[in-house]
Amino acid sequence: MEKLFAPGCALVLYKPALAKRVENFLQEQGLIDGRLGLCCLNLPPLQPGTRLIDVCPGCNRRFGREYPEIELVSLWEILLESDFPFPDYSGLKLALHDPCPAREKPRIHNAVRQLLRRMNIQVLEPELTKKASQCCGDSFFAKVTIPEILLAMKDRAGQMPADEVAVYCVSCIKSMHNGGKTPRYLLDLLFAEPTEIQAYHPEEWHKLLDDYIAVH
Repeated sequence: MEKLFAPGCALVLYKPALAKRVENFLQEQGLIDGRLGLCCLNLPPLQPGTRLIDVCPGCNRRFGREYPEIELVSLWEILLESDFPFPDYSGLKLALHDPCPAREKPRIHNAVRQLLRRMNIQVLEPELTKKASQCCGDSFFAKVTIPEILLAMKDRAGQMPADEVAVYCVSCIKSMHNGGKTPRYLLDLLFAEPTEIQAYHPEEWHKLLDDYIAVH
């Protein structure tokens, strides 16, 4: 059975070195044979029985829909069962936003919250959370106008019960920033790195994604 890590386009665009750090850890633990470099939108040729570890909620949803004969597991679940050296954030309080593609994924919800607790982070839940989570606004791209997207981002960010918001989707980093909050990306927290905003305007960010996807 082949075991692969799928970092997803957004993470590789955001921090390629961080994606490599994750890959190296999984390799050292004997959990993967290699890395999947093709974008999930381009339907990579995965064989039945392949074990795929993903980190992107959108990839998780798409792989689950398009490849019913593979074993799909989120990185968050894998890290809980590993010897990962969790940093200690001394009771830091963070709001938590669950991304749209993870709405129907209680295993991911639970794993993310357990990881945050392992890092001594106190989770502050918004009213709309887990299965009832509201979109951060990014999924509306190309469906409504940019001002409407930015308004949706501000609306969702405004529901967060703290100024700092834990997210586990790279696009949600942009949305929470656009909405006036300080995002803290889960992988950054795990590897004790600062969360960077980088390109955050919806048009700029999606052009980067589209260009990357076109060649992967």
